[in-house]
Amino acid sequence: MPQIKSKQVFKNAKWIIICKIAQSIIQLVIGMISARYLGPSNYGLINYAASITAFFLPIMKLGLDATLVHELLEKPEKEGETIGTAVLLNILSSILCIGSVTAISFIANPSETETVIVCILYSTSIFFAALEMVQYWFQYKLLSKYSSLTMLGAYIIVSAYKIYLLVTGKSIFWFAMSHSVEYGIIGIILITIYLKKGTQFFSFSIKRAGALLRRSKSYIIAALMVVIFQNTDHIMLTVMSGKSENGFYSAAVTCASVVQFVYVAIMDSFRPLILSSKKGDTAVYEKNLSRLYGIIIYLSFAQSVVFTIFAKLIIYILYGTEYMAAVPVLQILTWFCAFSFMGTIRNIWLLAEEKQKYLPAINLSGVIFNILLNALMIPLWGACGAALASLLTQAFTNFVLGFILKPMHKNNELLIKGINPKFFLKEIKMILIELKRKA
Repeated sequence: MPQIKSKQVFKNAKWIIICKIAQSIIQLVIGMISARYLGPSNYGLINYAASITAFFLPIMKLGLDATLVHELLEKPEKEGETIGTAVLLNILSSILCIGSVTAISFIANPSETETVIVCILYSTSIFFAALEMVQYWFQYKLLSKYSSLTMLGAYIIVSAYKIYLLVTGKSIFWFAMSHSVEYGIIGIILITIYLKKGTQFFSFSIKRAGALLRRSKSYIIAALMVVIFQNTDHIMLTVMSGKSENGFYSAAVTCASVVQFVYVAIMDSFRPLILSSKKGDTAVYEKNLSRLYGIIIYLSFAQSVVFTIFAKLIIYILYGTEYMAAVPVLQILTWFCAFSFMGTIRNIWLLAEEKQKYLPAINLSGVIFNILLNALMIPLWGACGAALASLLTQAFTNFVLGFILKPMHKNNELLIKGINPKFFLKEIKMILIELKRKA
């Protein structure tokens, strides 16, 4: 297994963050203009279609997005076979998923032709997302410079496409296709770069497919459960309170996750370091996990404080007076970020410890908890109720359950250690000294 050093991790994260900052700025501007152009009702419809499509993304990915880096670290001599097999498996499953979205949209909205068409058009992004699986090879190689620049370039092209739609006054159907365009560009370019940079061509192996699915099967249901309690609120809001209420909620979600790329970049860069150190020194492995917990939790709490104080100004600048009902929703929703990221880091720990079998039960508990809370709170408080349900669900699933379930106790010990101010400040100081010395 290749030796991975912390300097490589931060160099890799640097590229992801730089490109994502640029992408985030563009996303804010285009998203703001698009939301105002579409209005709360059509903006809510687009997010309704996105929520239905999101239910099938974990099925399409077959849990491979959670395990592929680990597979590549364990069998670097079979990287071409591993990536090729994963991509083909995802392409086949994407076709079934698109068919399922089409069927569900007809059943759920039999008399709403516009809603059905938007859902079908949006679902085509599932096929192109299957091609994007090759990005995990770049994560494994700590070559996120290439994947990050590719994603930024794709987003610039899609942003130009959206500007064209706005200028020419196109219908909502054209906006529904934008996700597919973005995924398609990213997938094709990443595959092209891999063919030039990689040392092995893509290949497919039934035996390898079986091995990949045996390890990832626990993540299929687990990821589906996560998606259910991440999107149940959108669907239940649309059904129980209308598209406009979902539009306000969606605006708040977008604001709350606007800097999510920073956390994703850090976690994606730490993942190979943690998985690699697990094979060596246990103390180093556990320290890396606690470091990651500390960095992510303190950053996200700091963000939540800022967003709570300036929520009104943020919504006004980004969406205008038409969306001011989203202000209290954002003030609640922003606090769920830290608990959500706890779950992502816990999943890295579960993979390293080969304890994936507990994920379905953990996430099923979250789904049940979320549906019950939404059913109780949406009728009372609308979008604010959905936001509170999301916050409580994330806290329960990714933090409280860790103390209840005995197999999760060790993970929560590492989490608590990571947020200990004394440990956190000491580790941050050590990281900065190391980076300065090696710069």
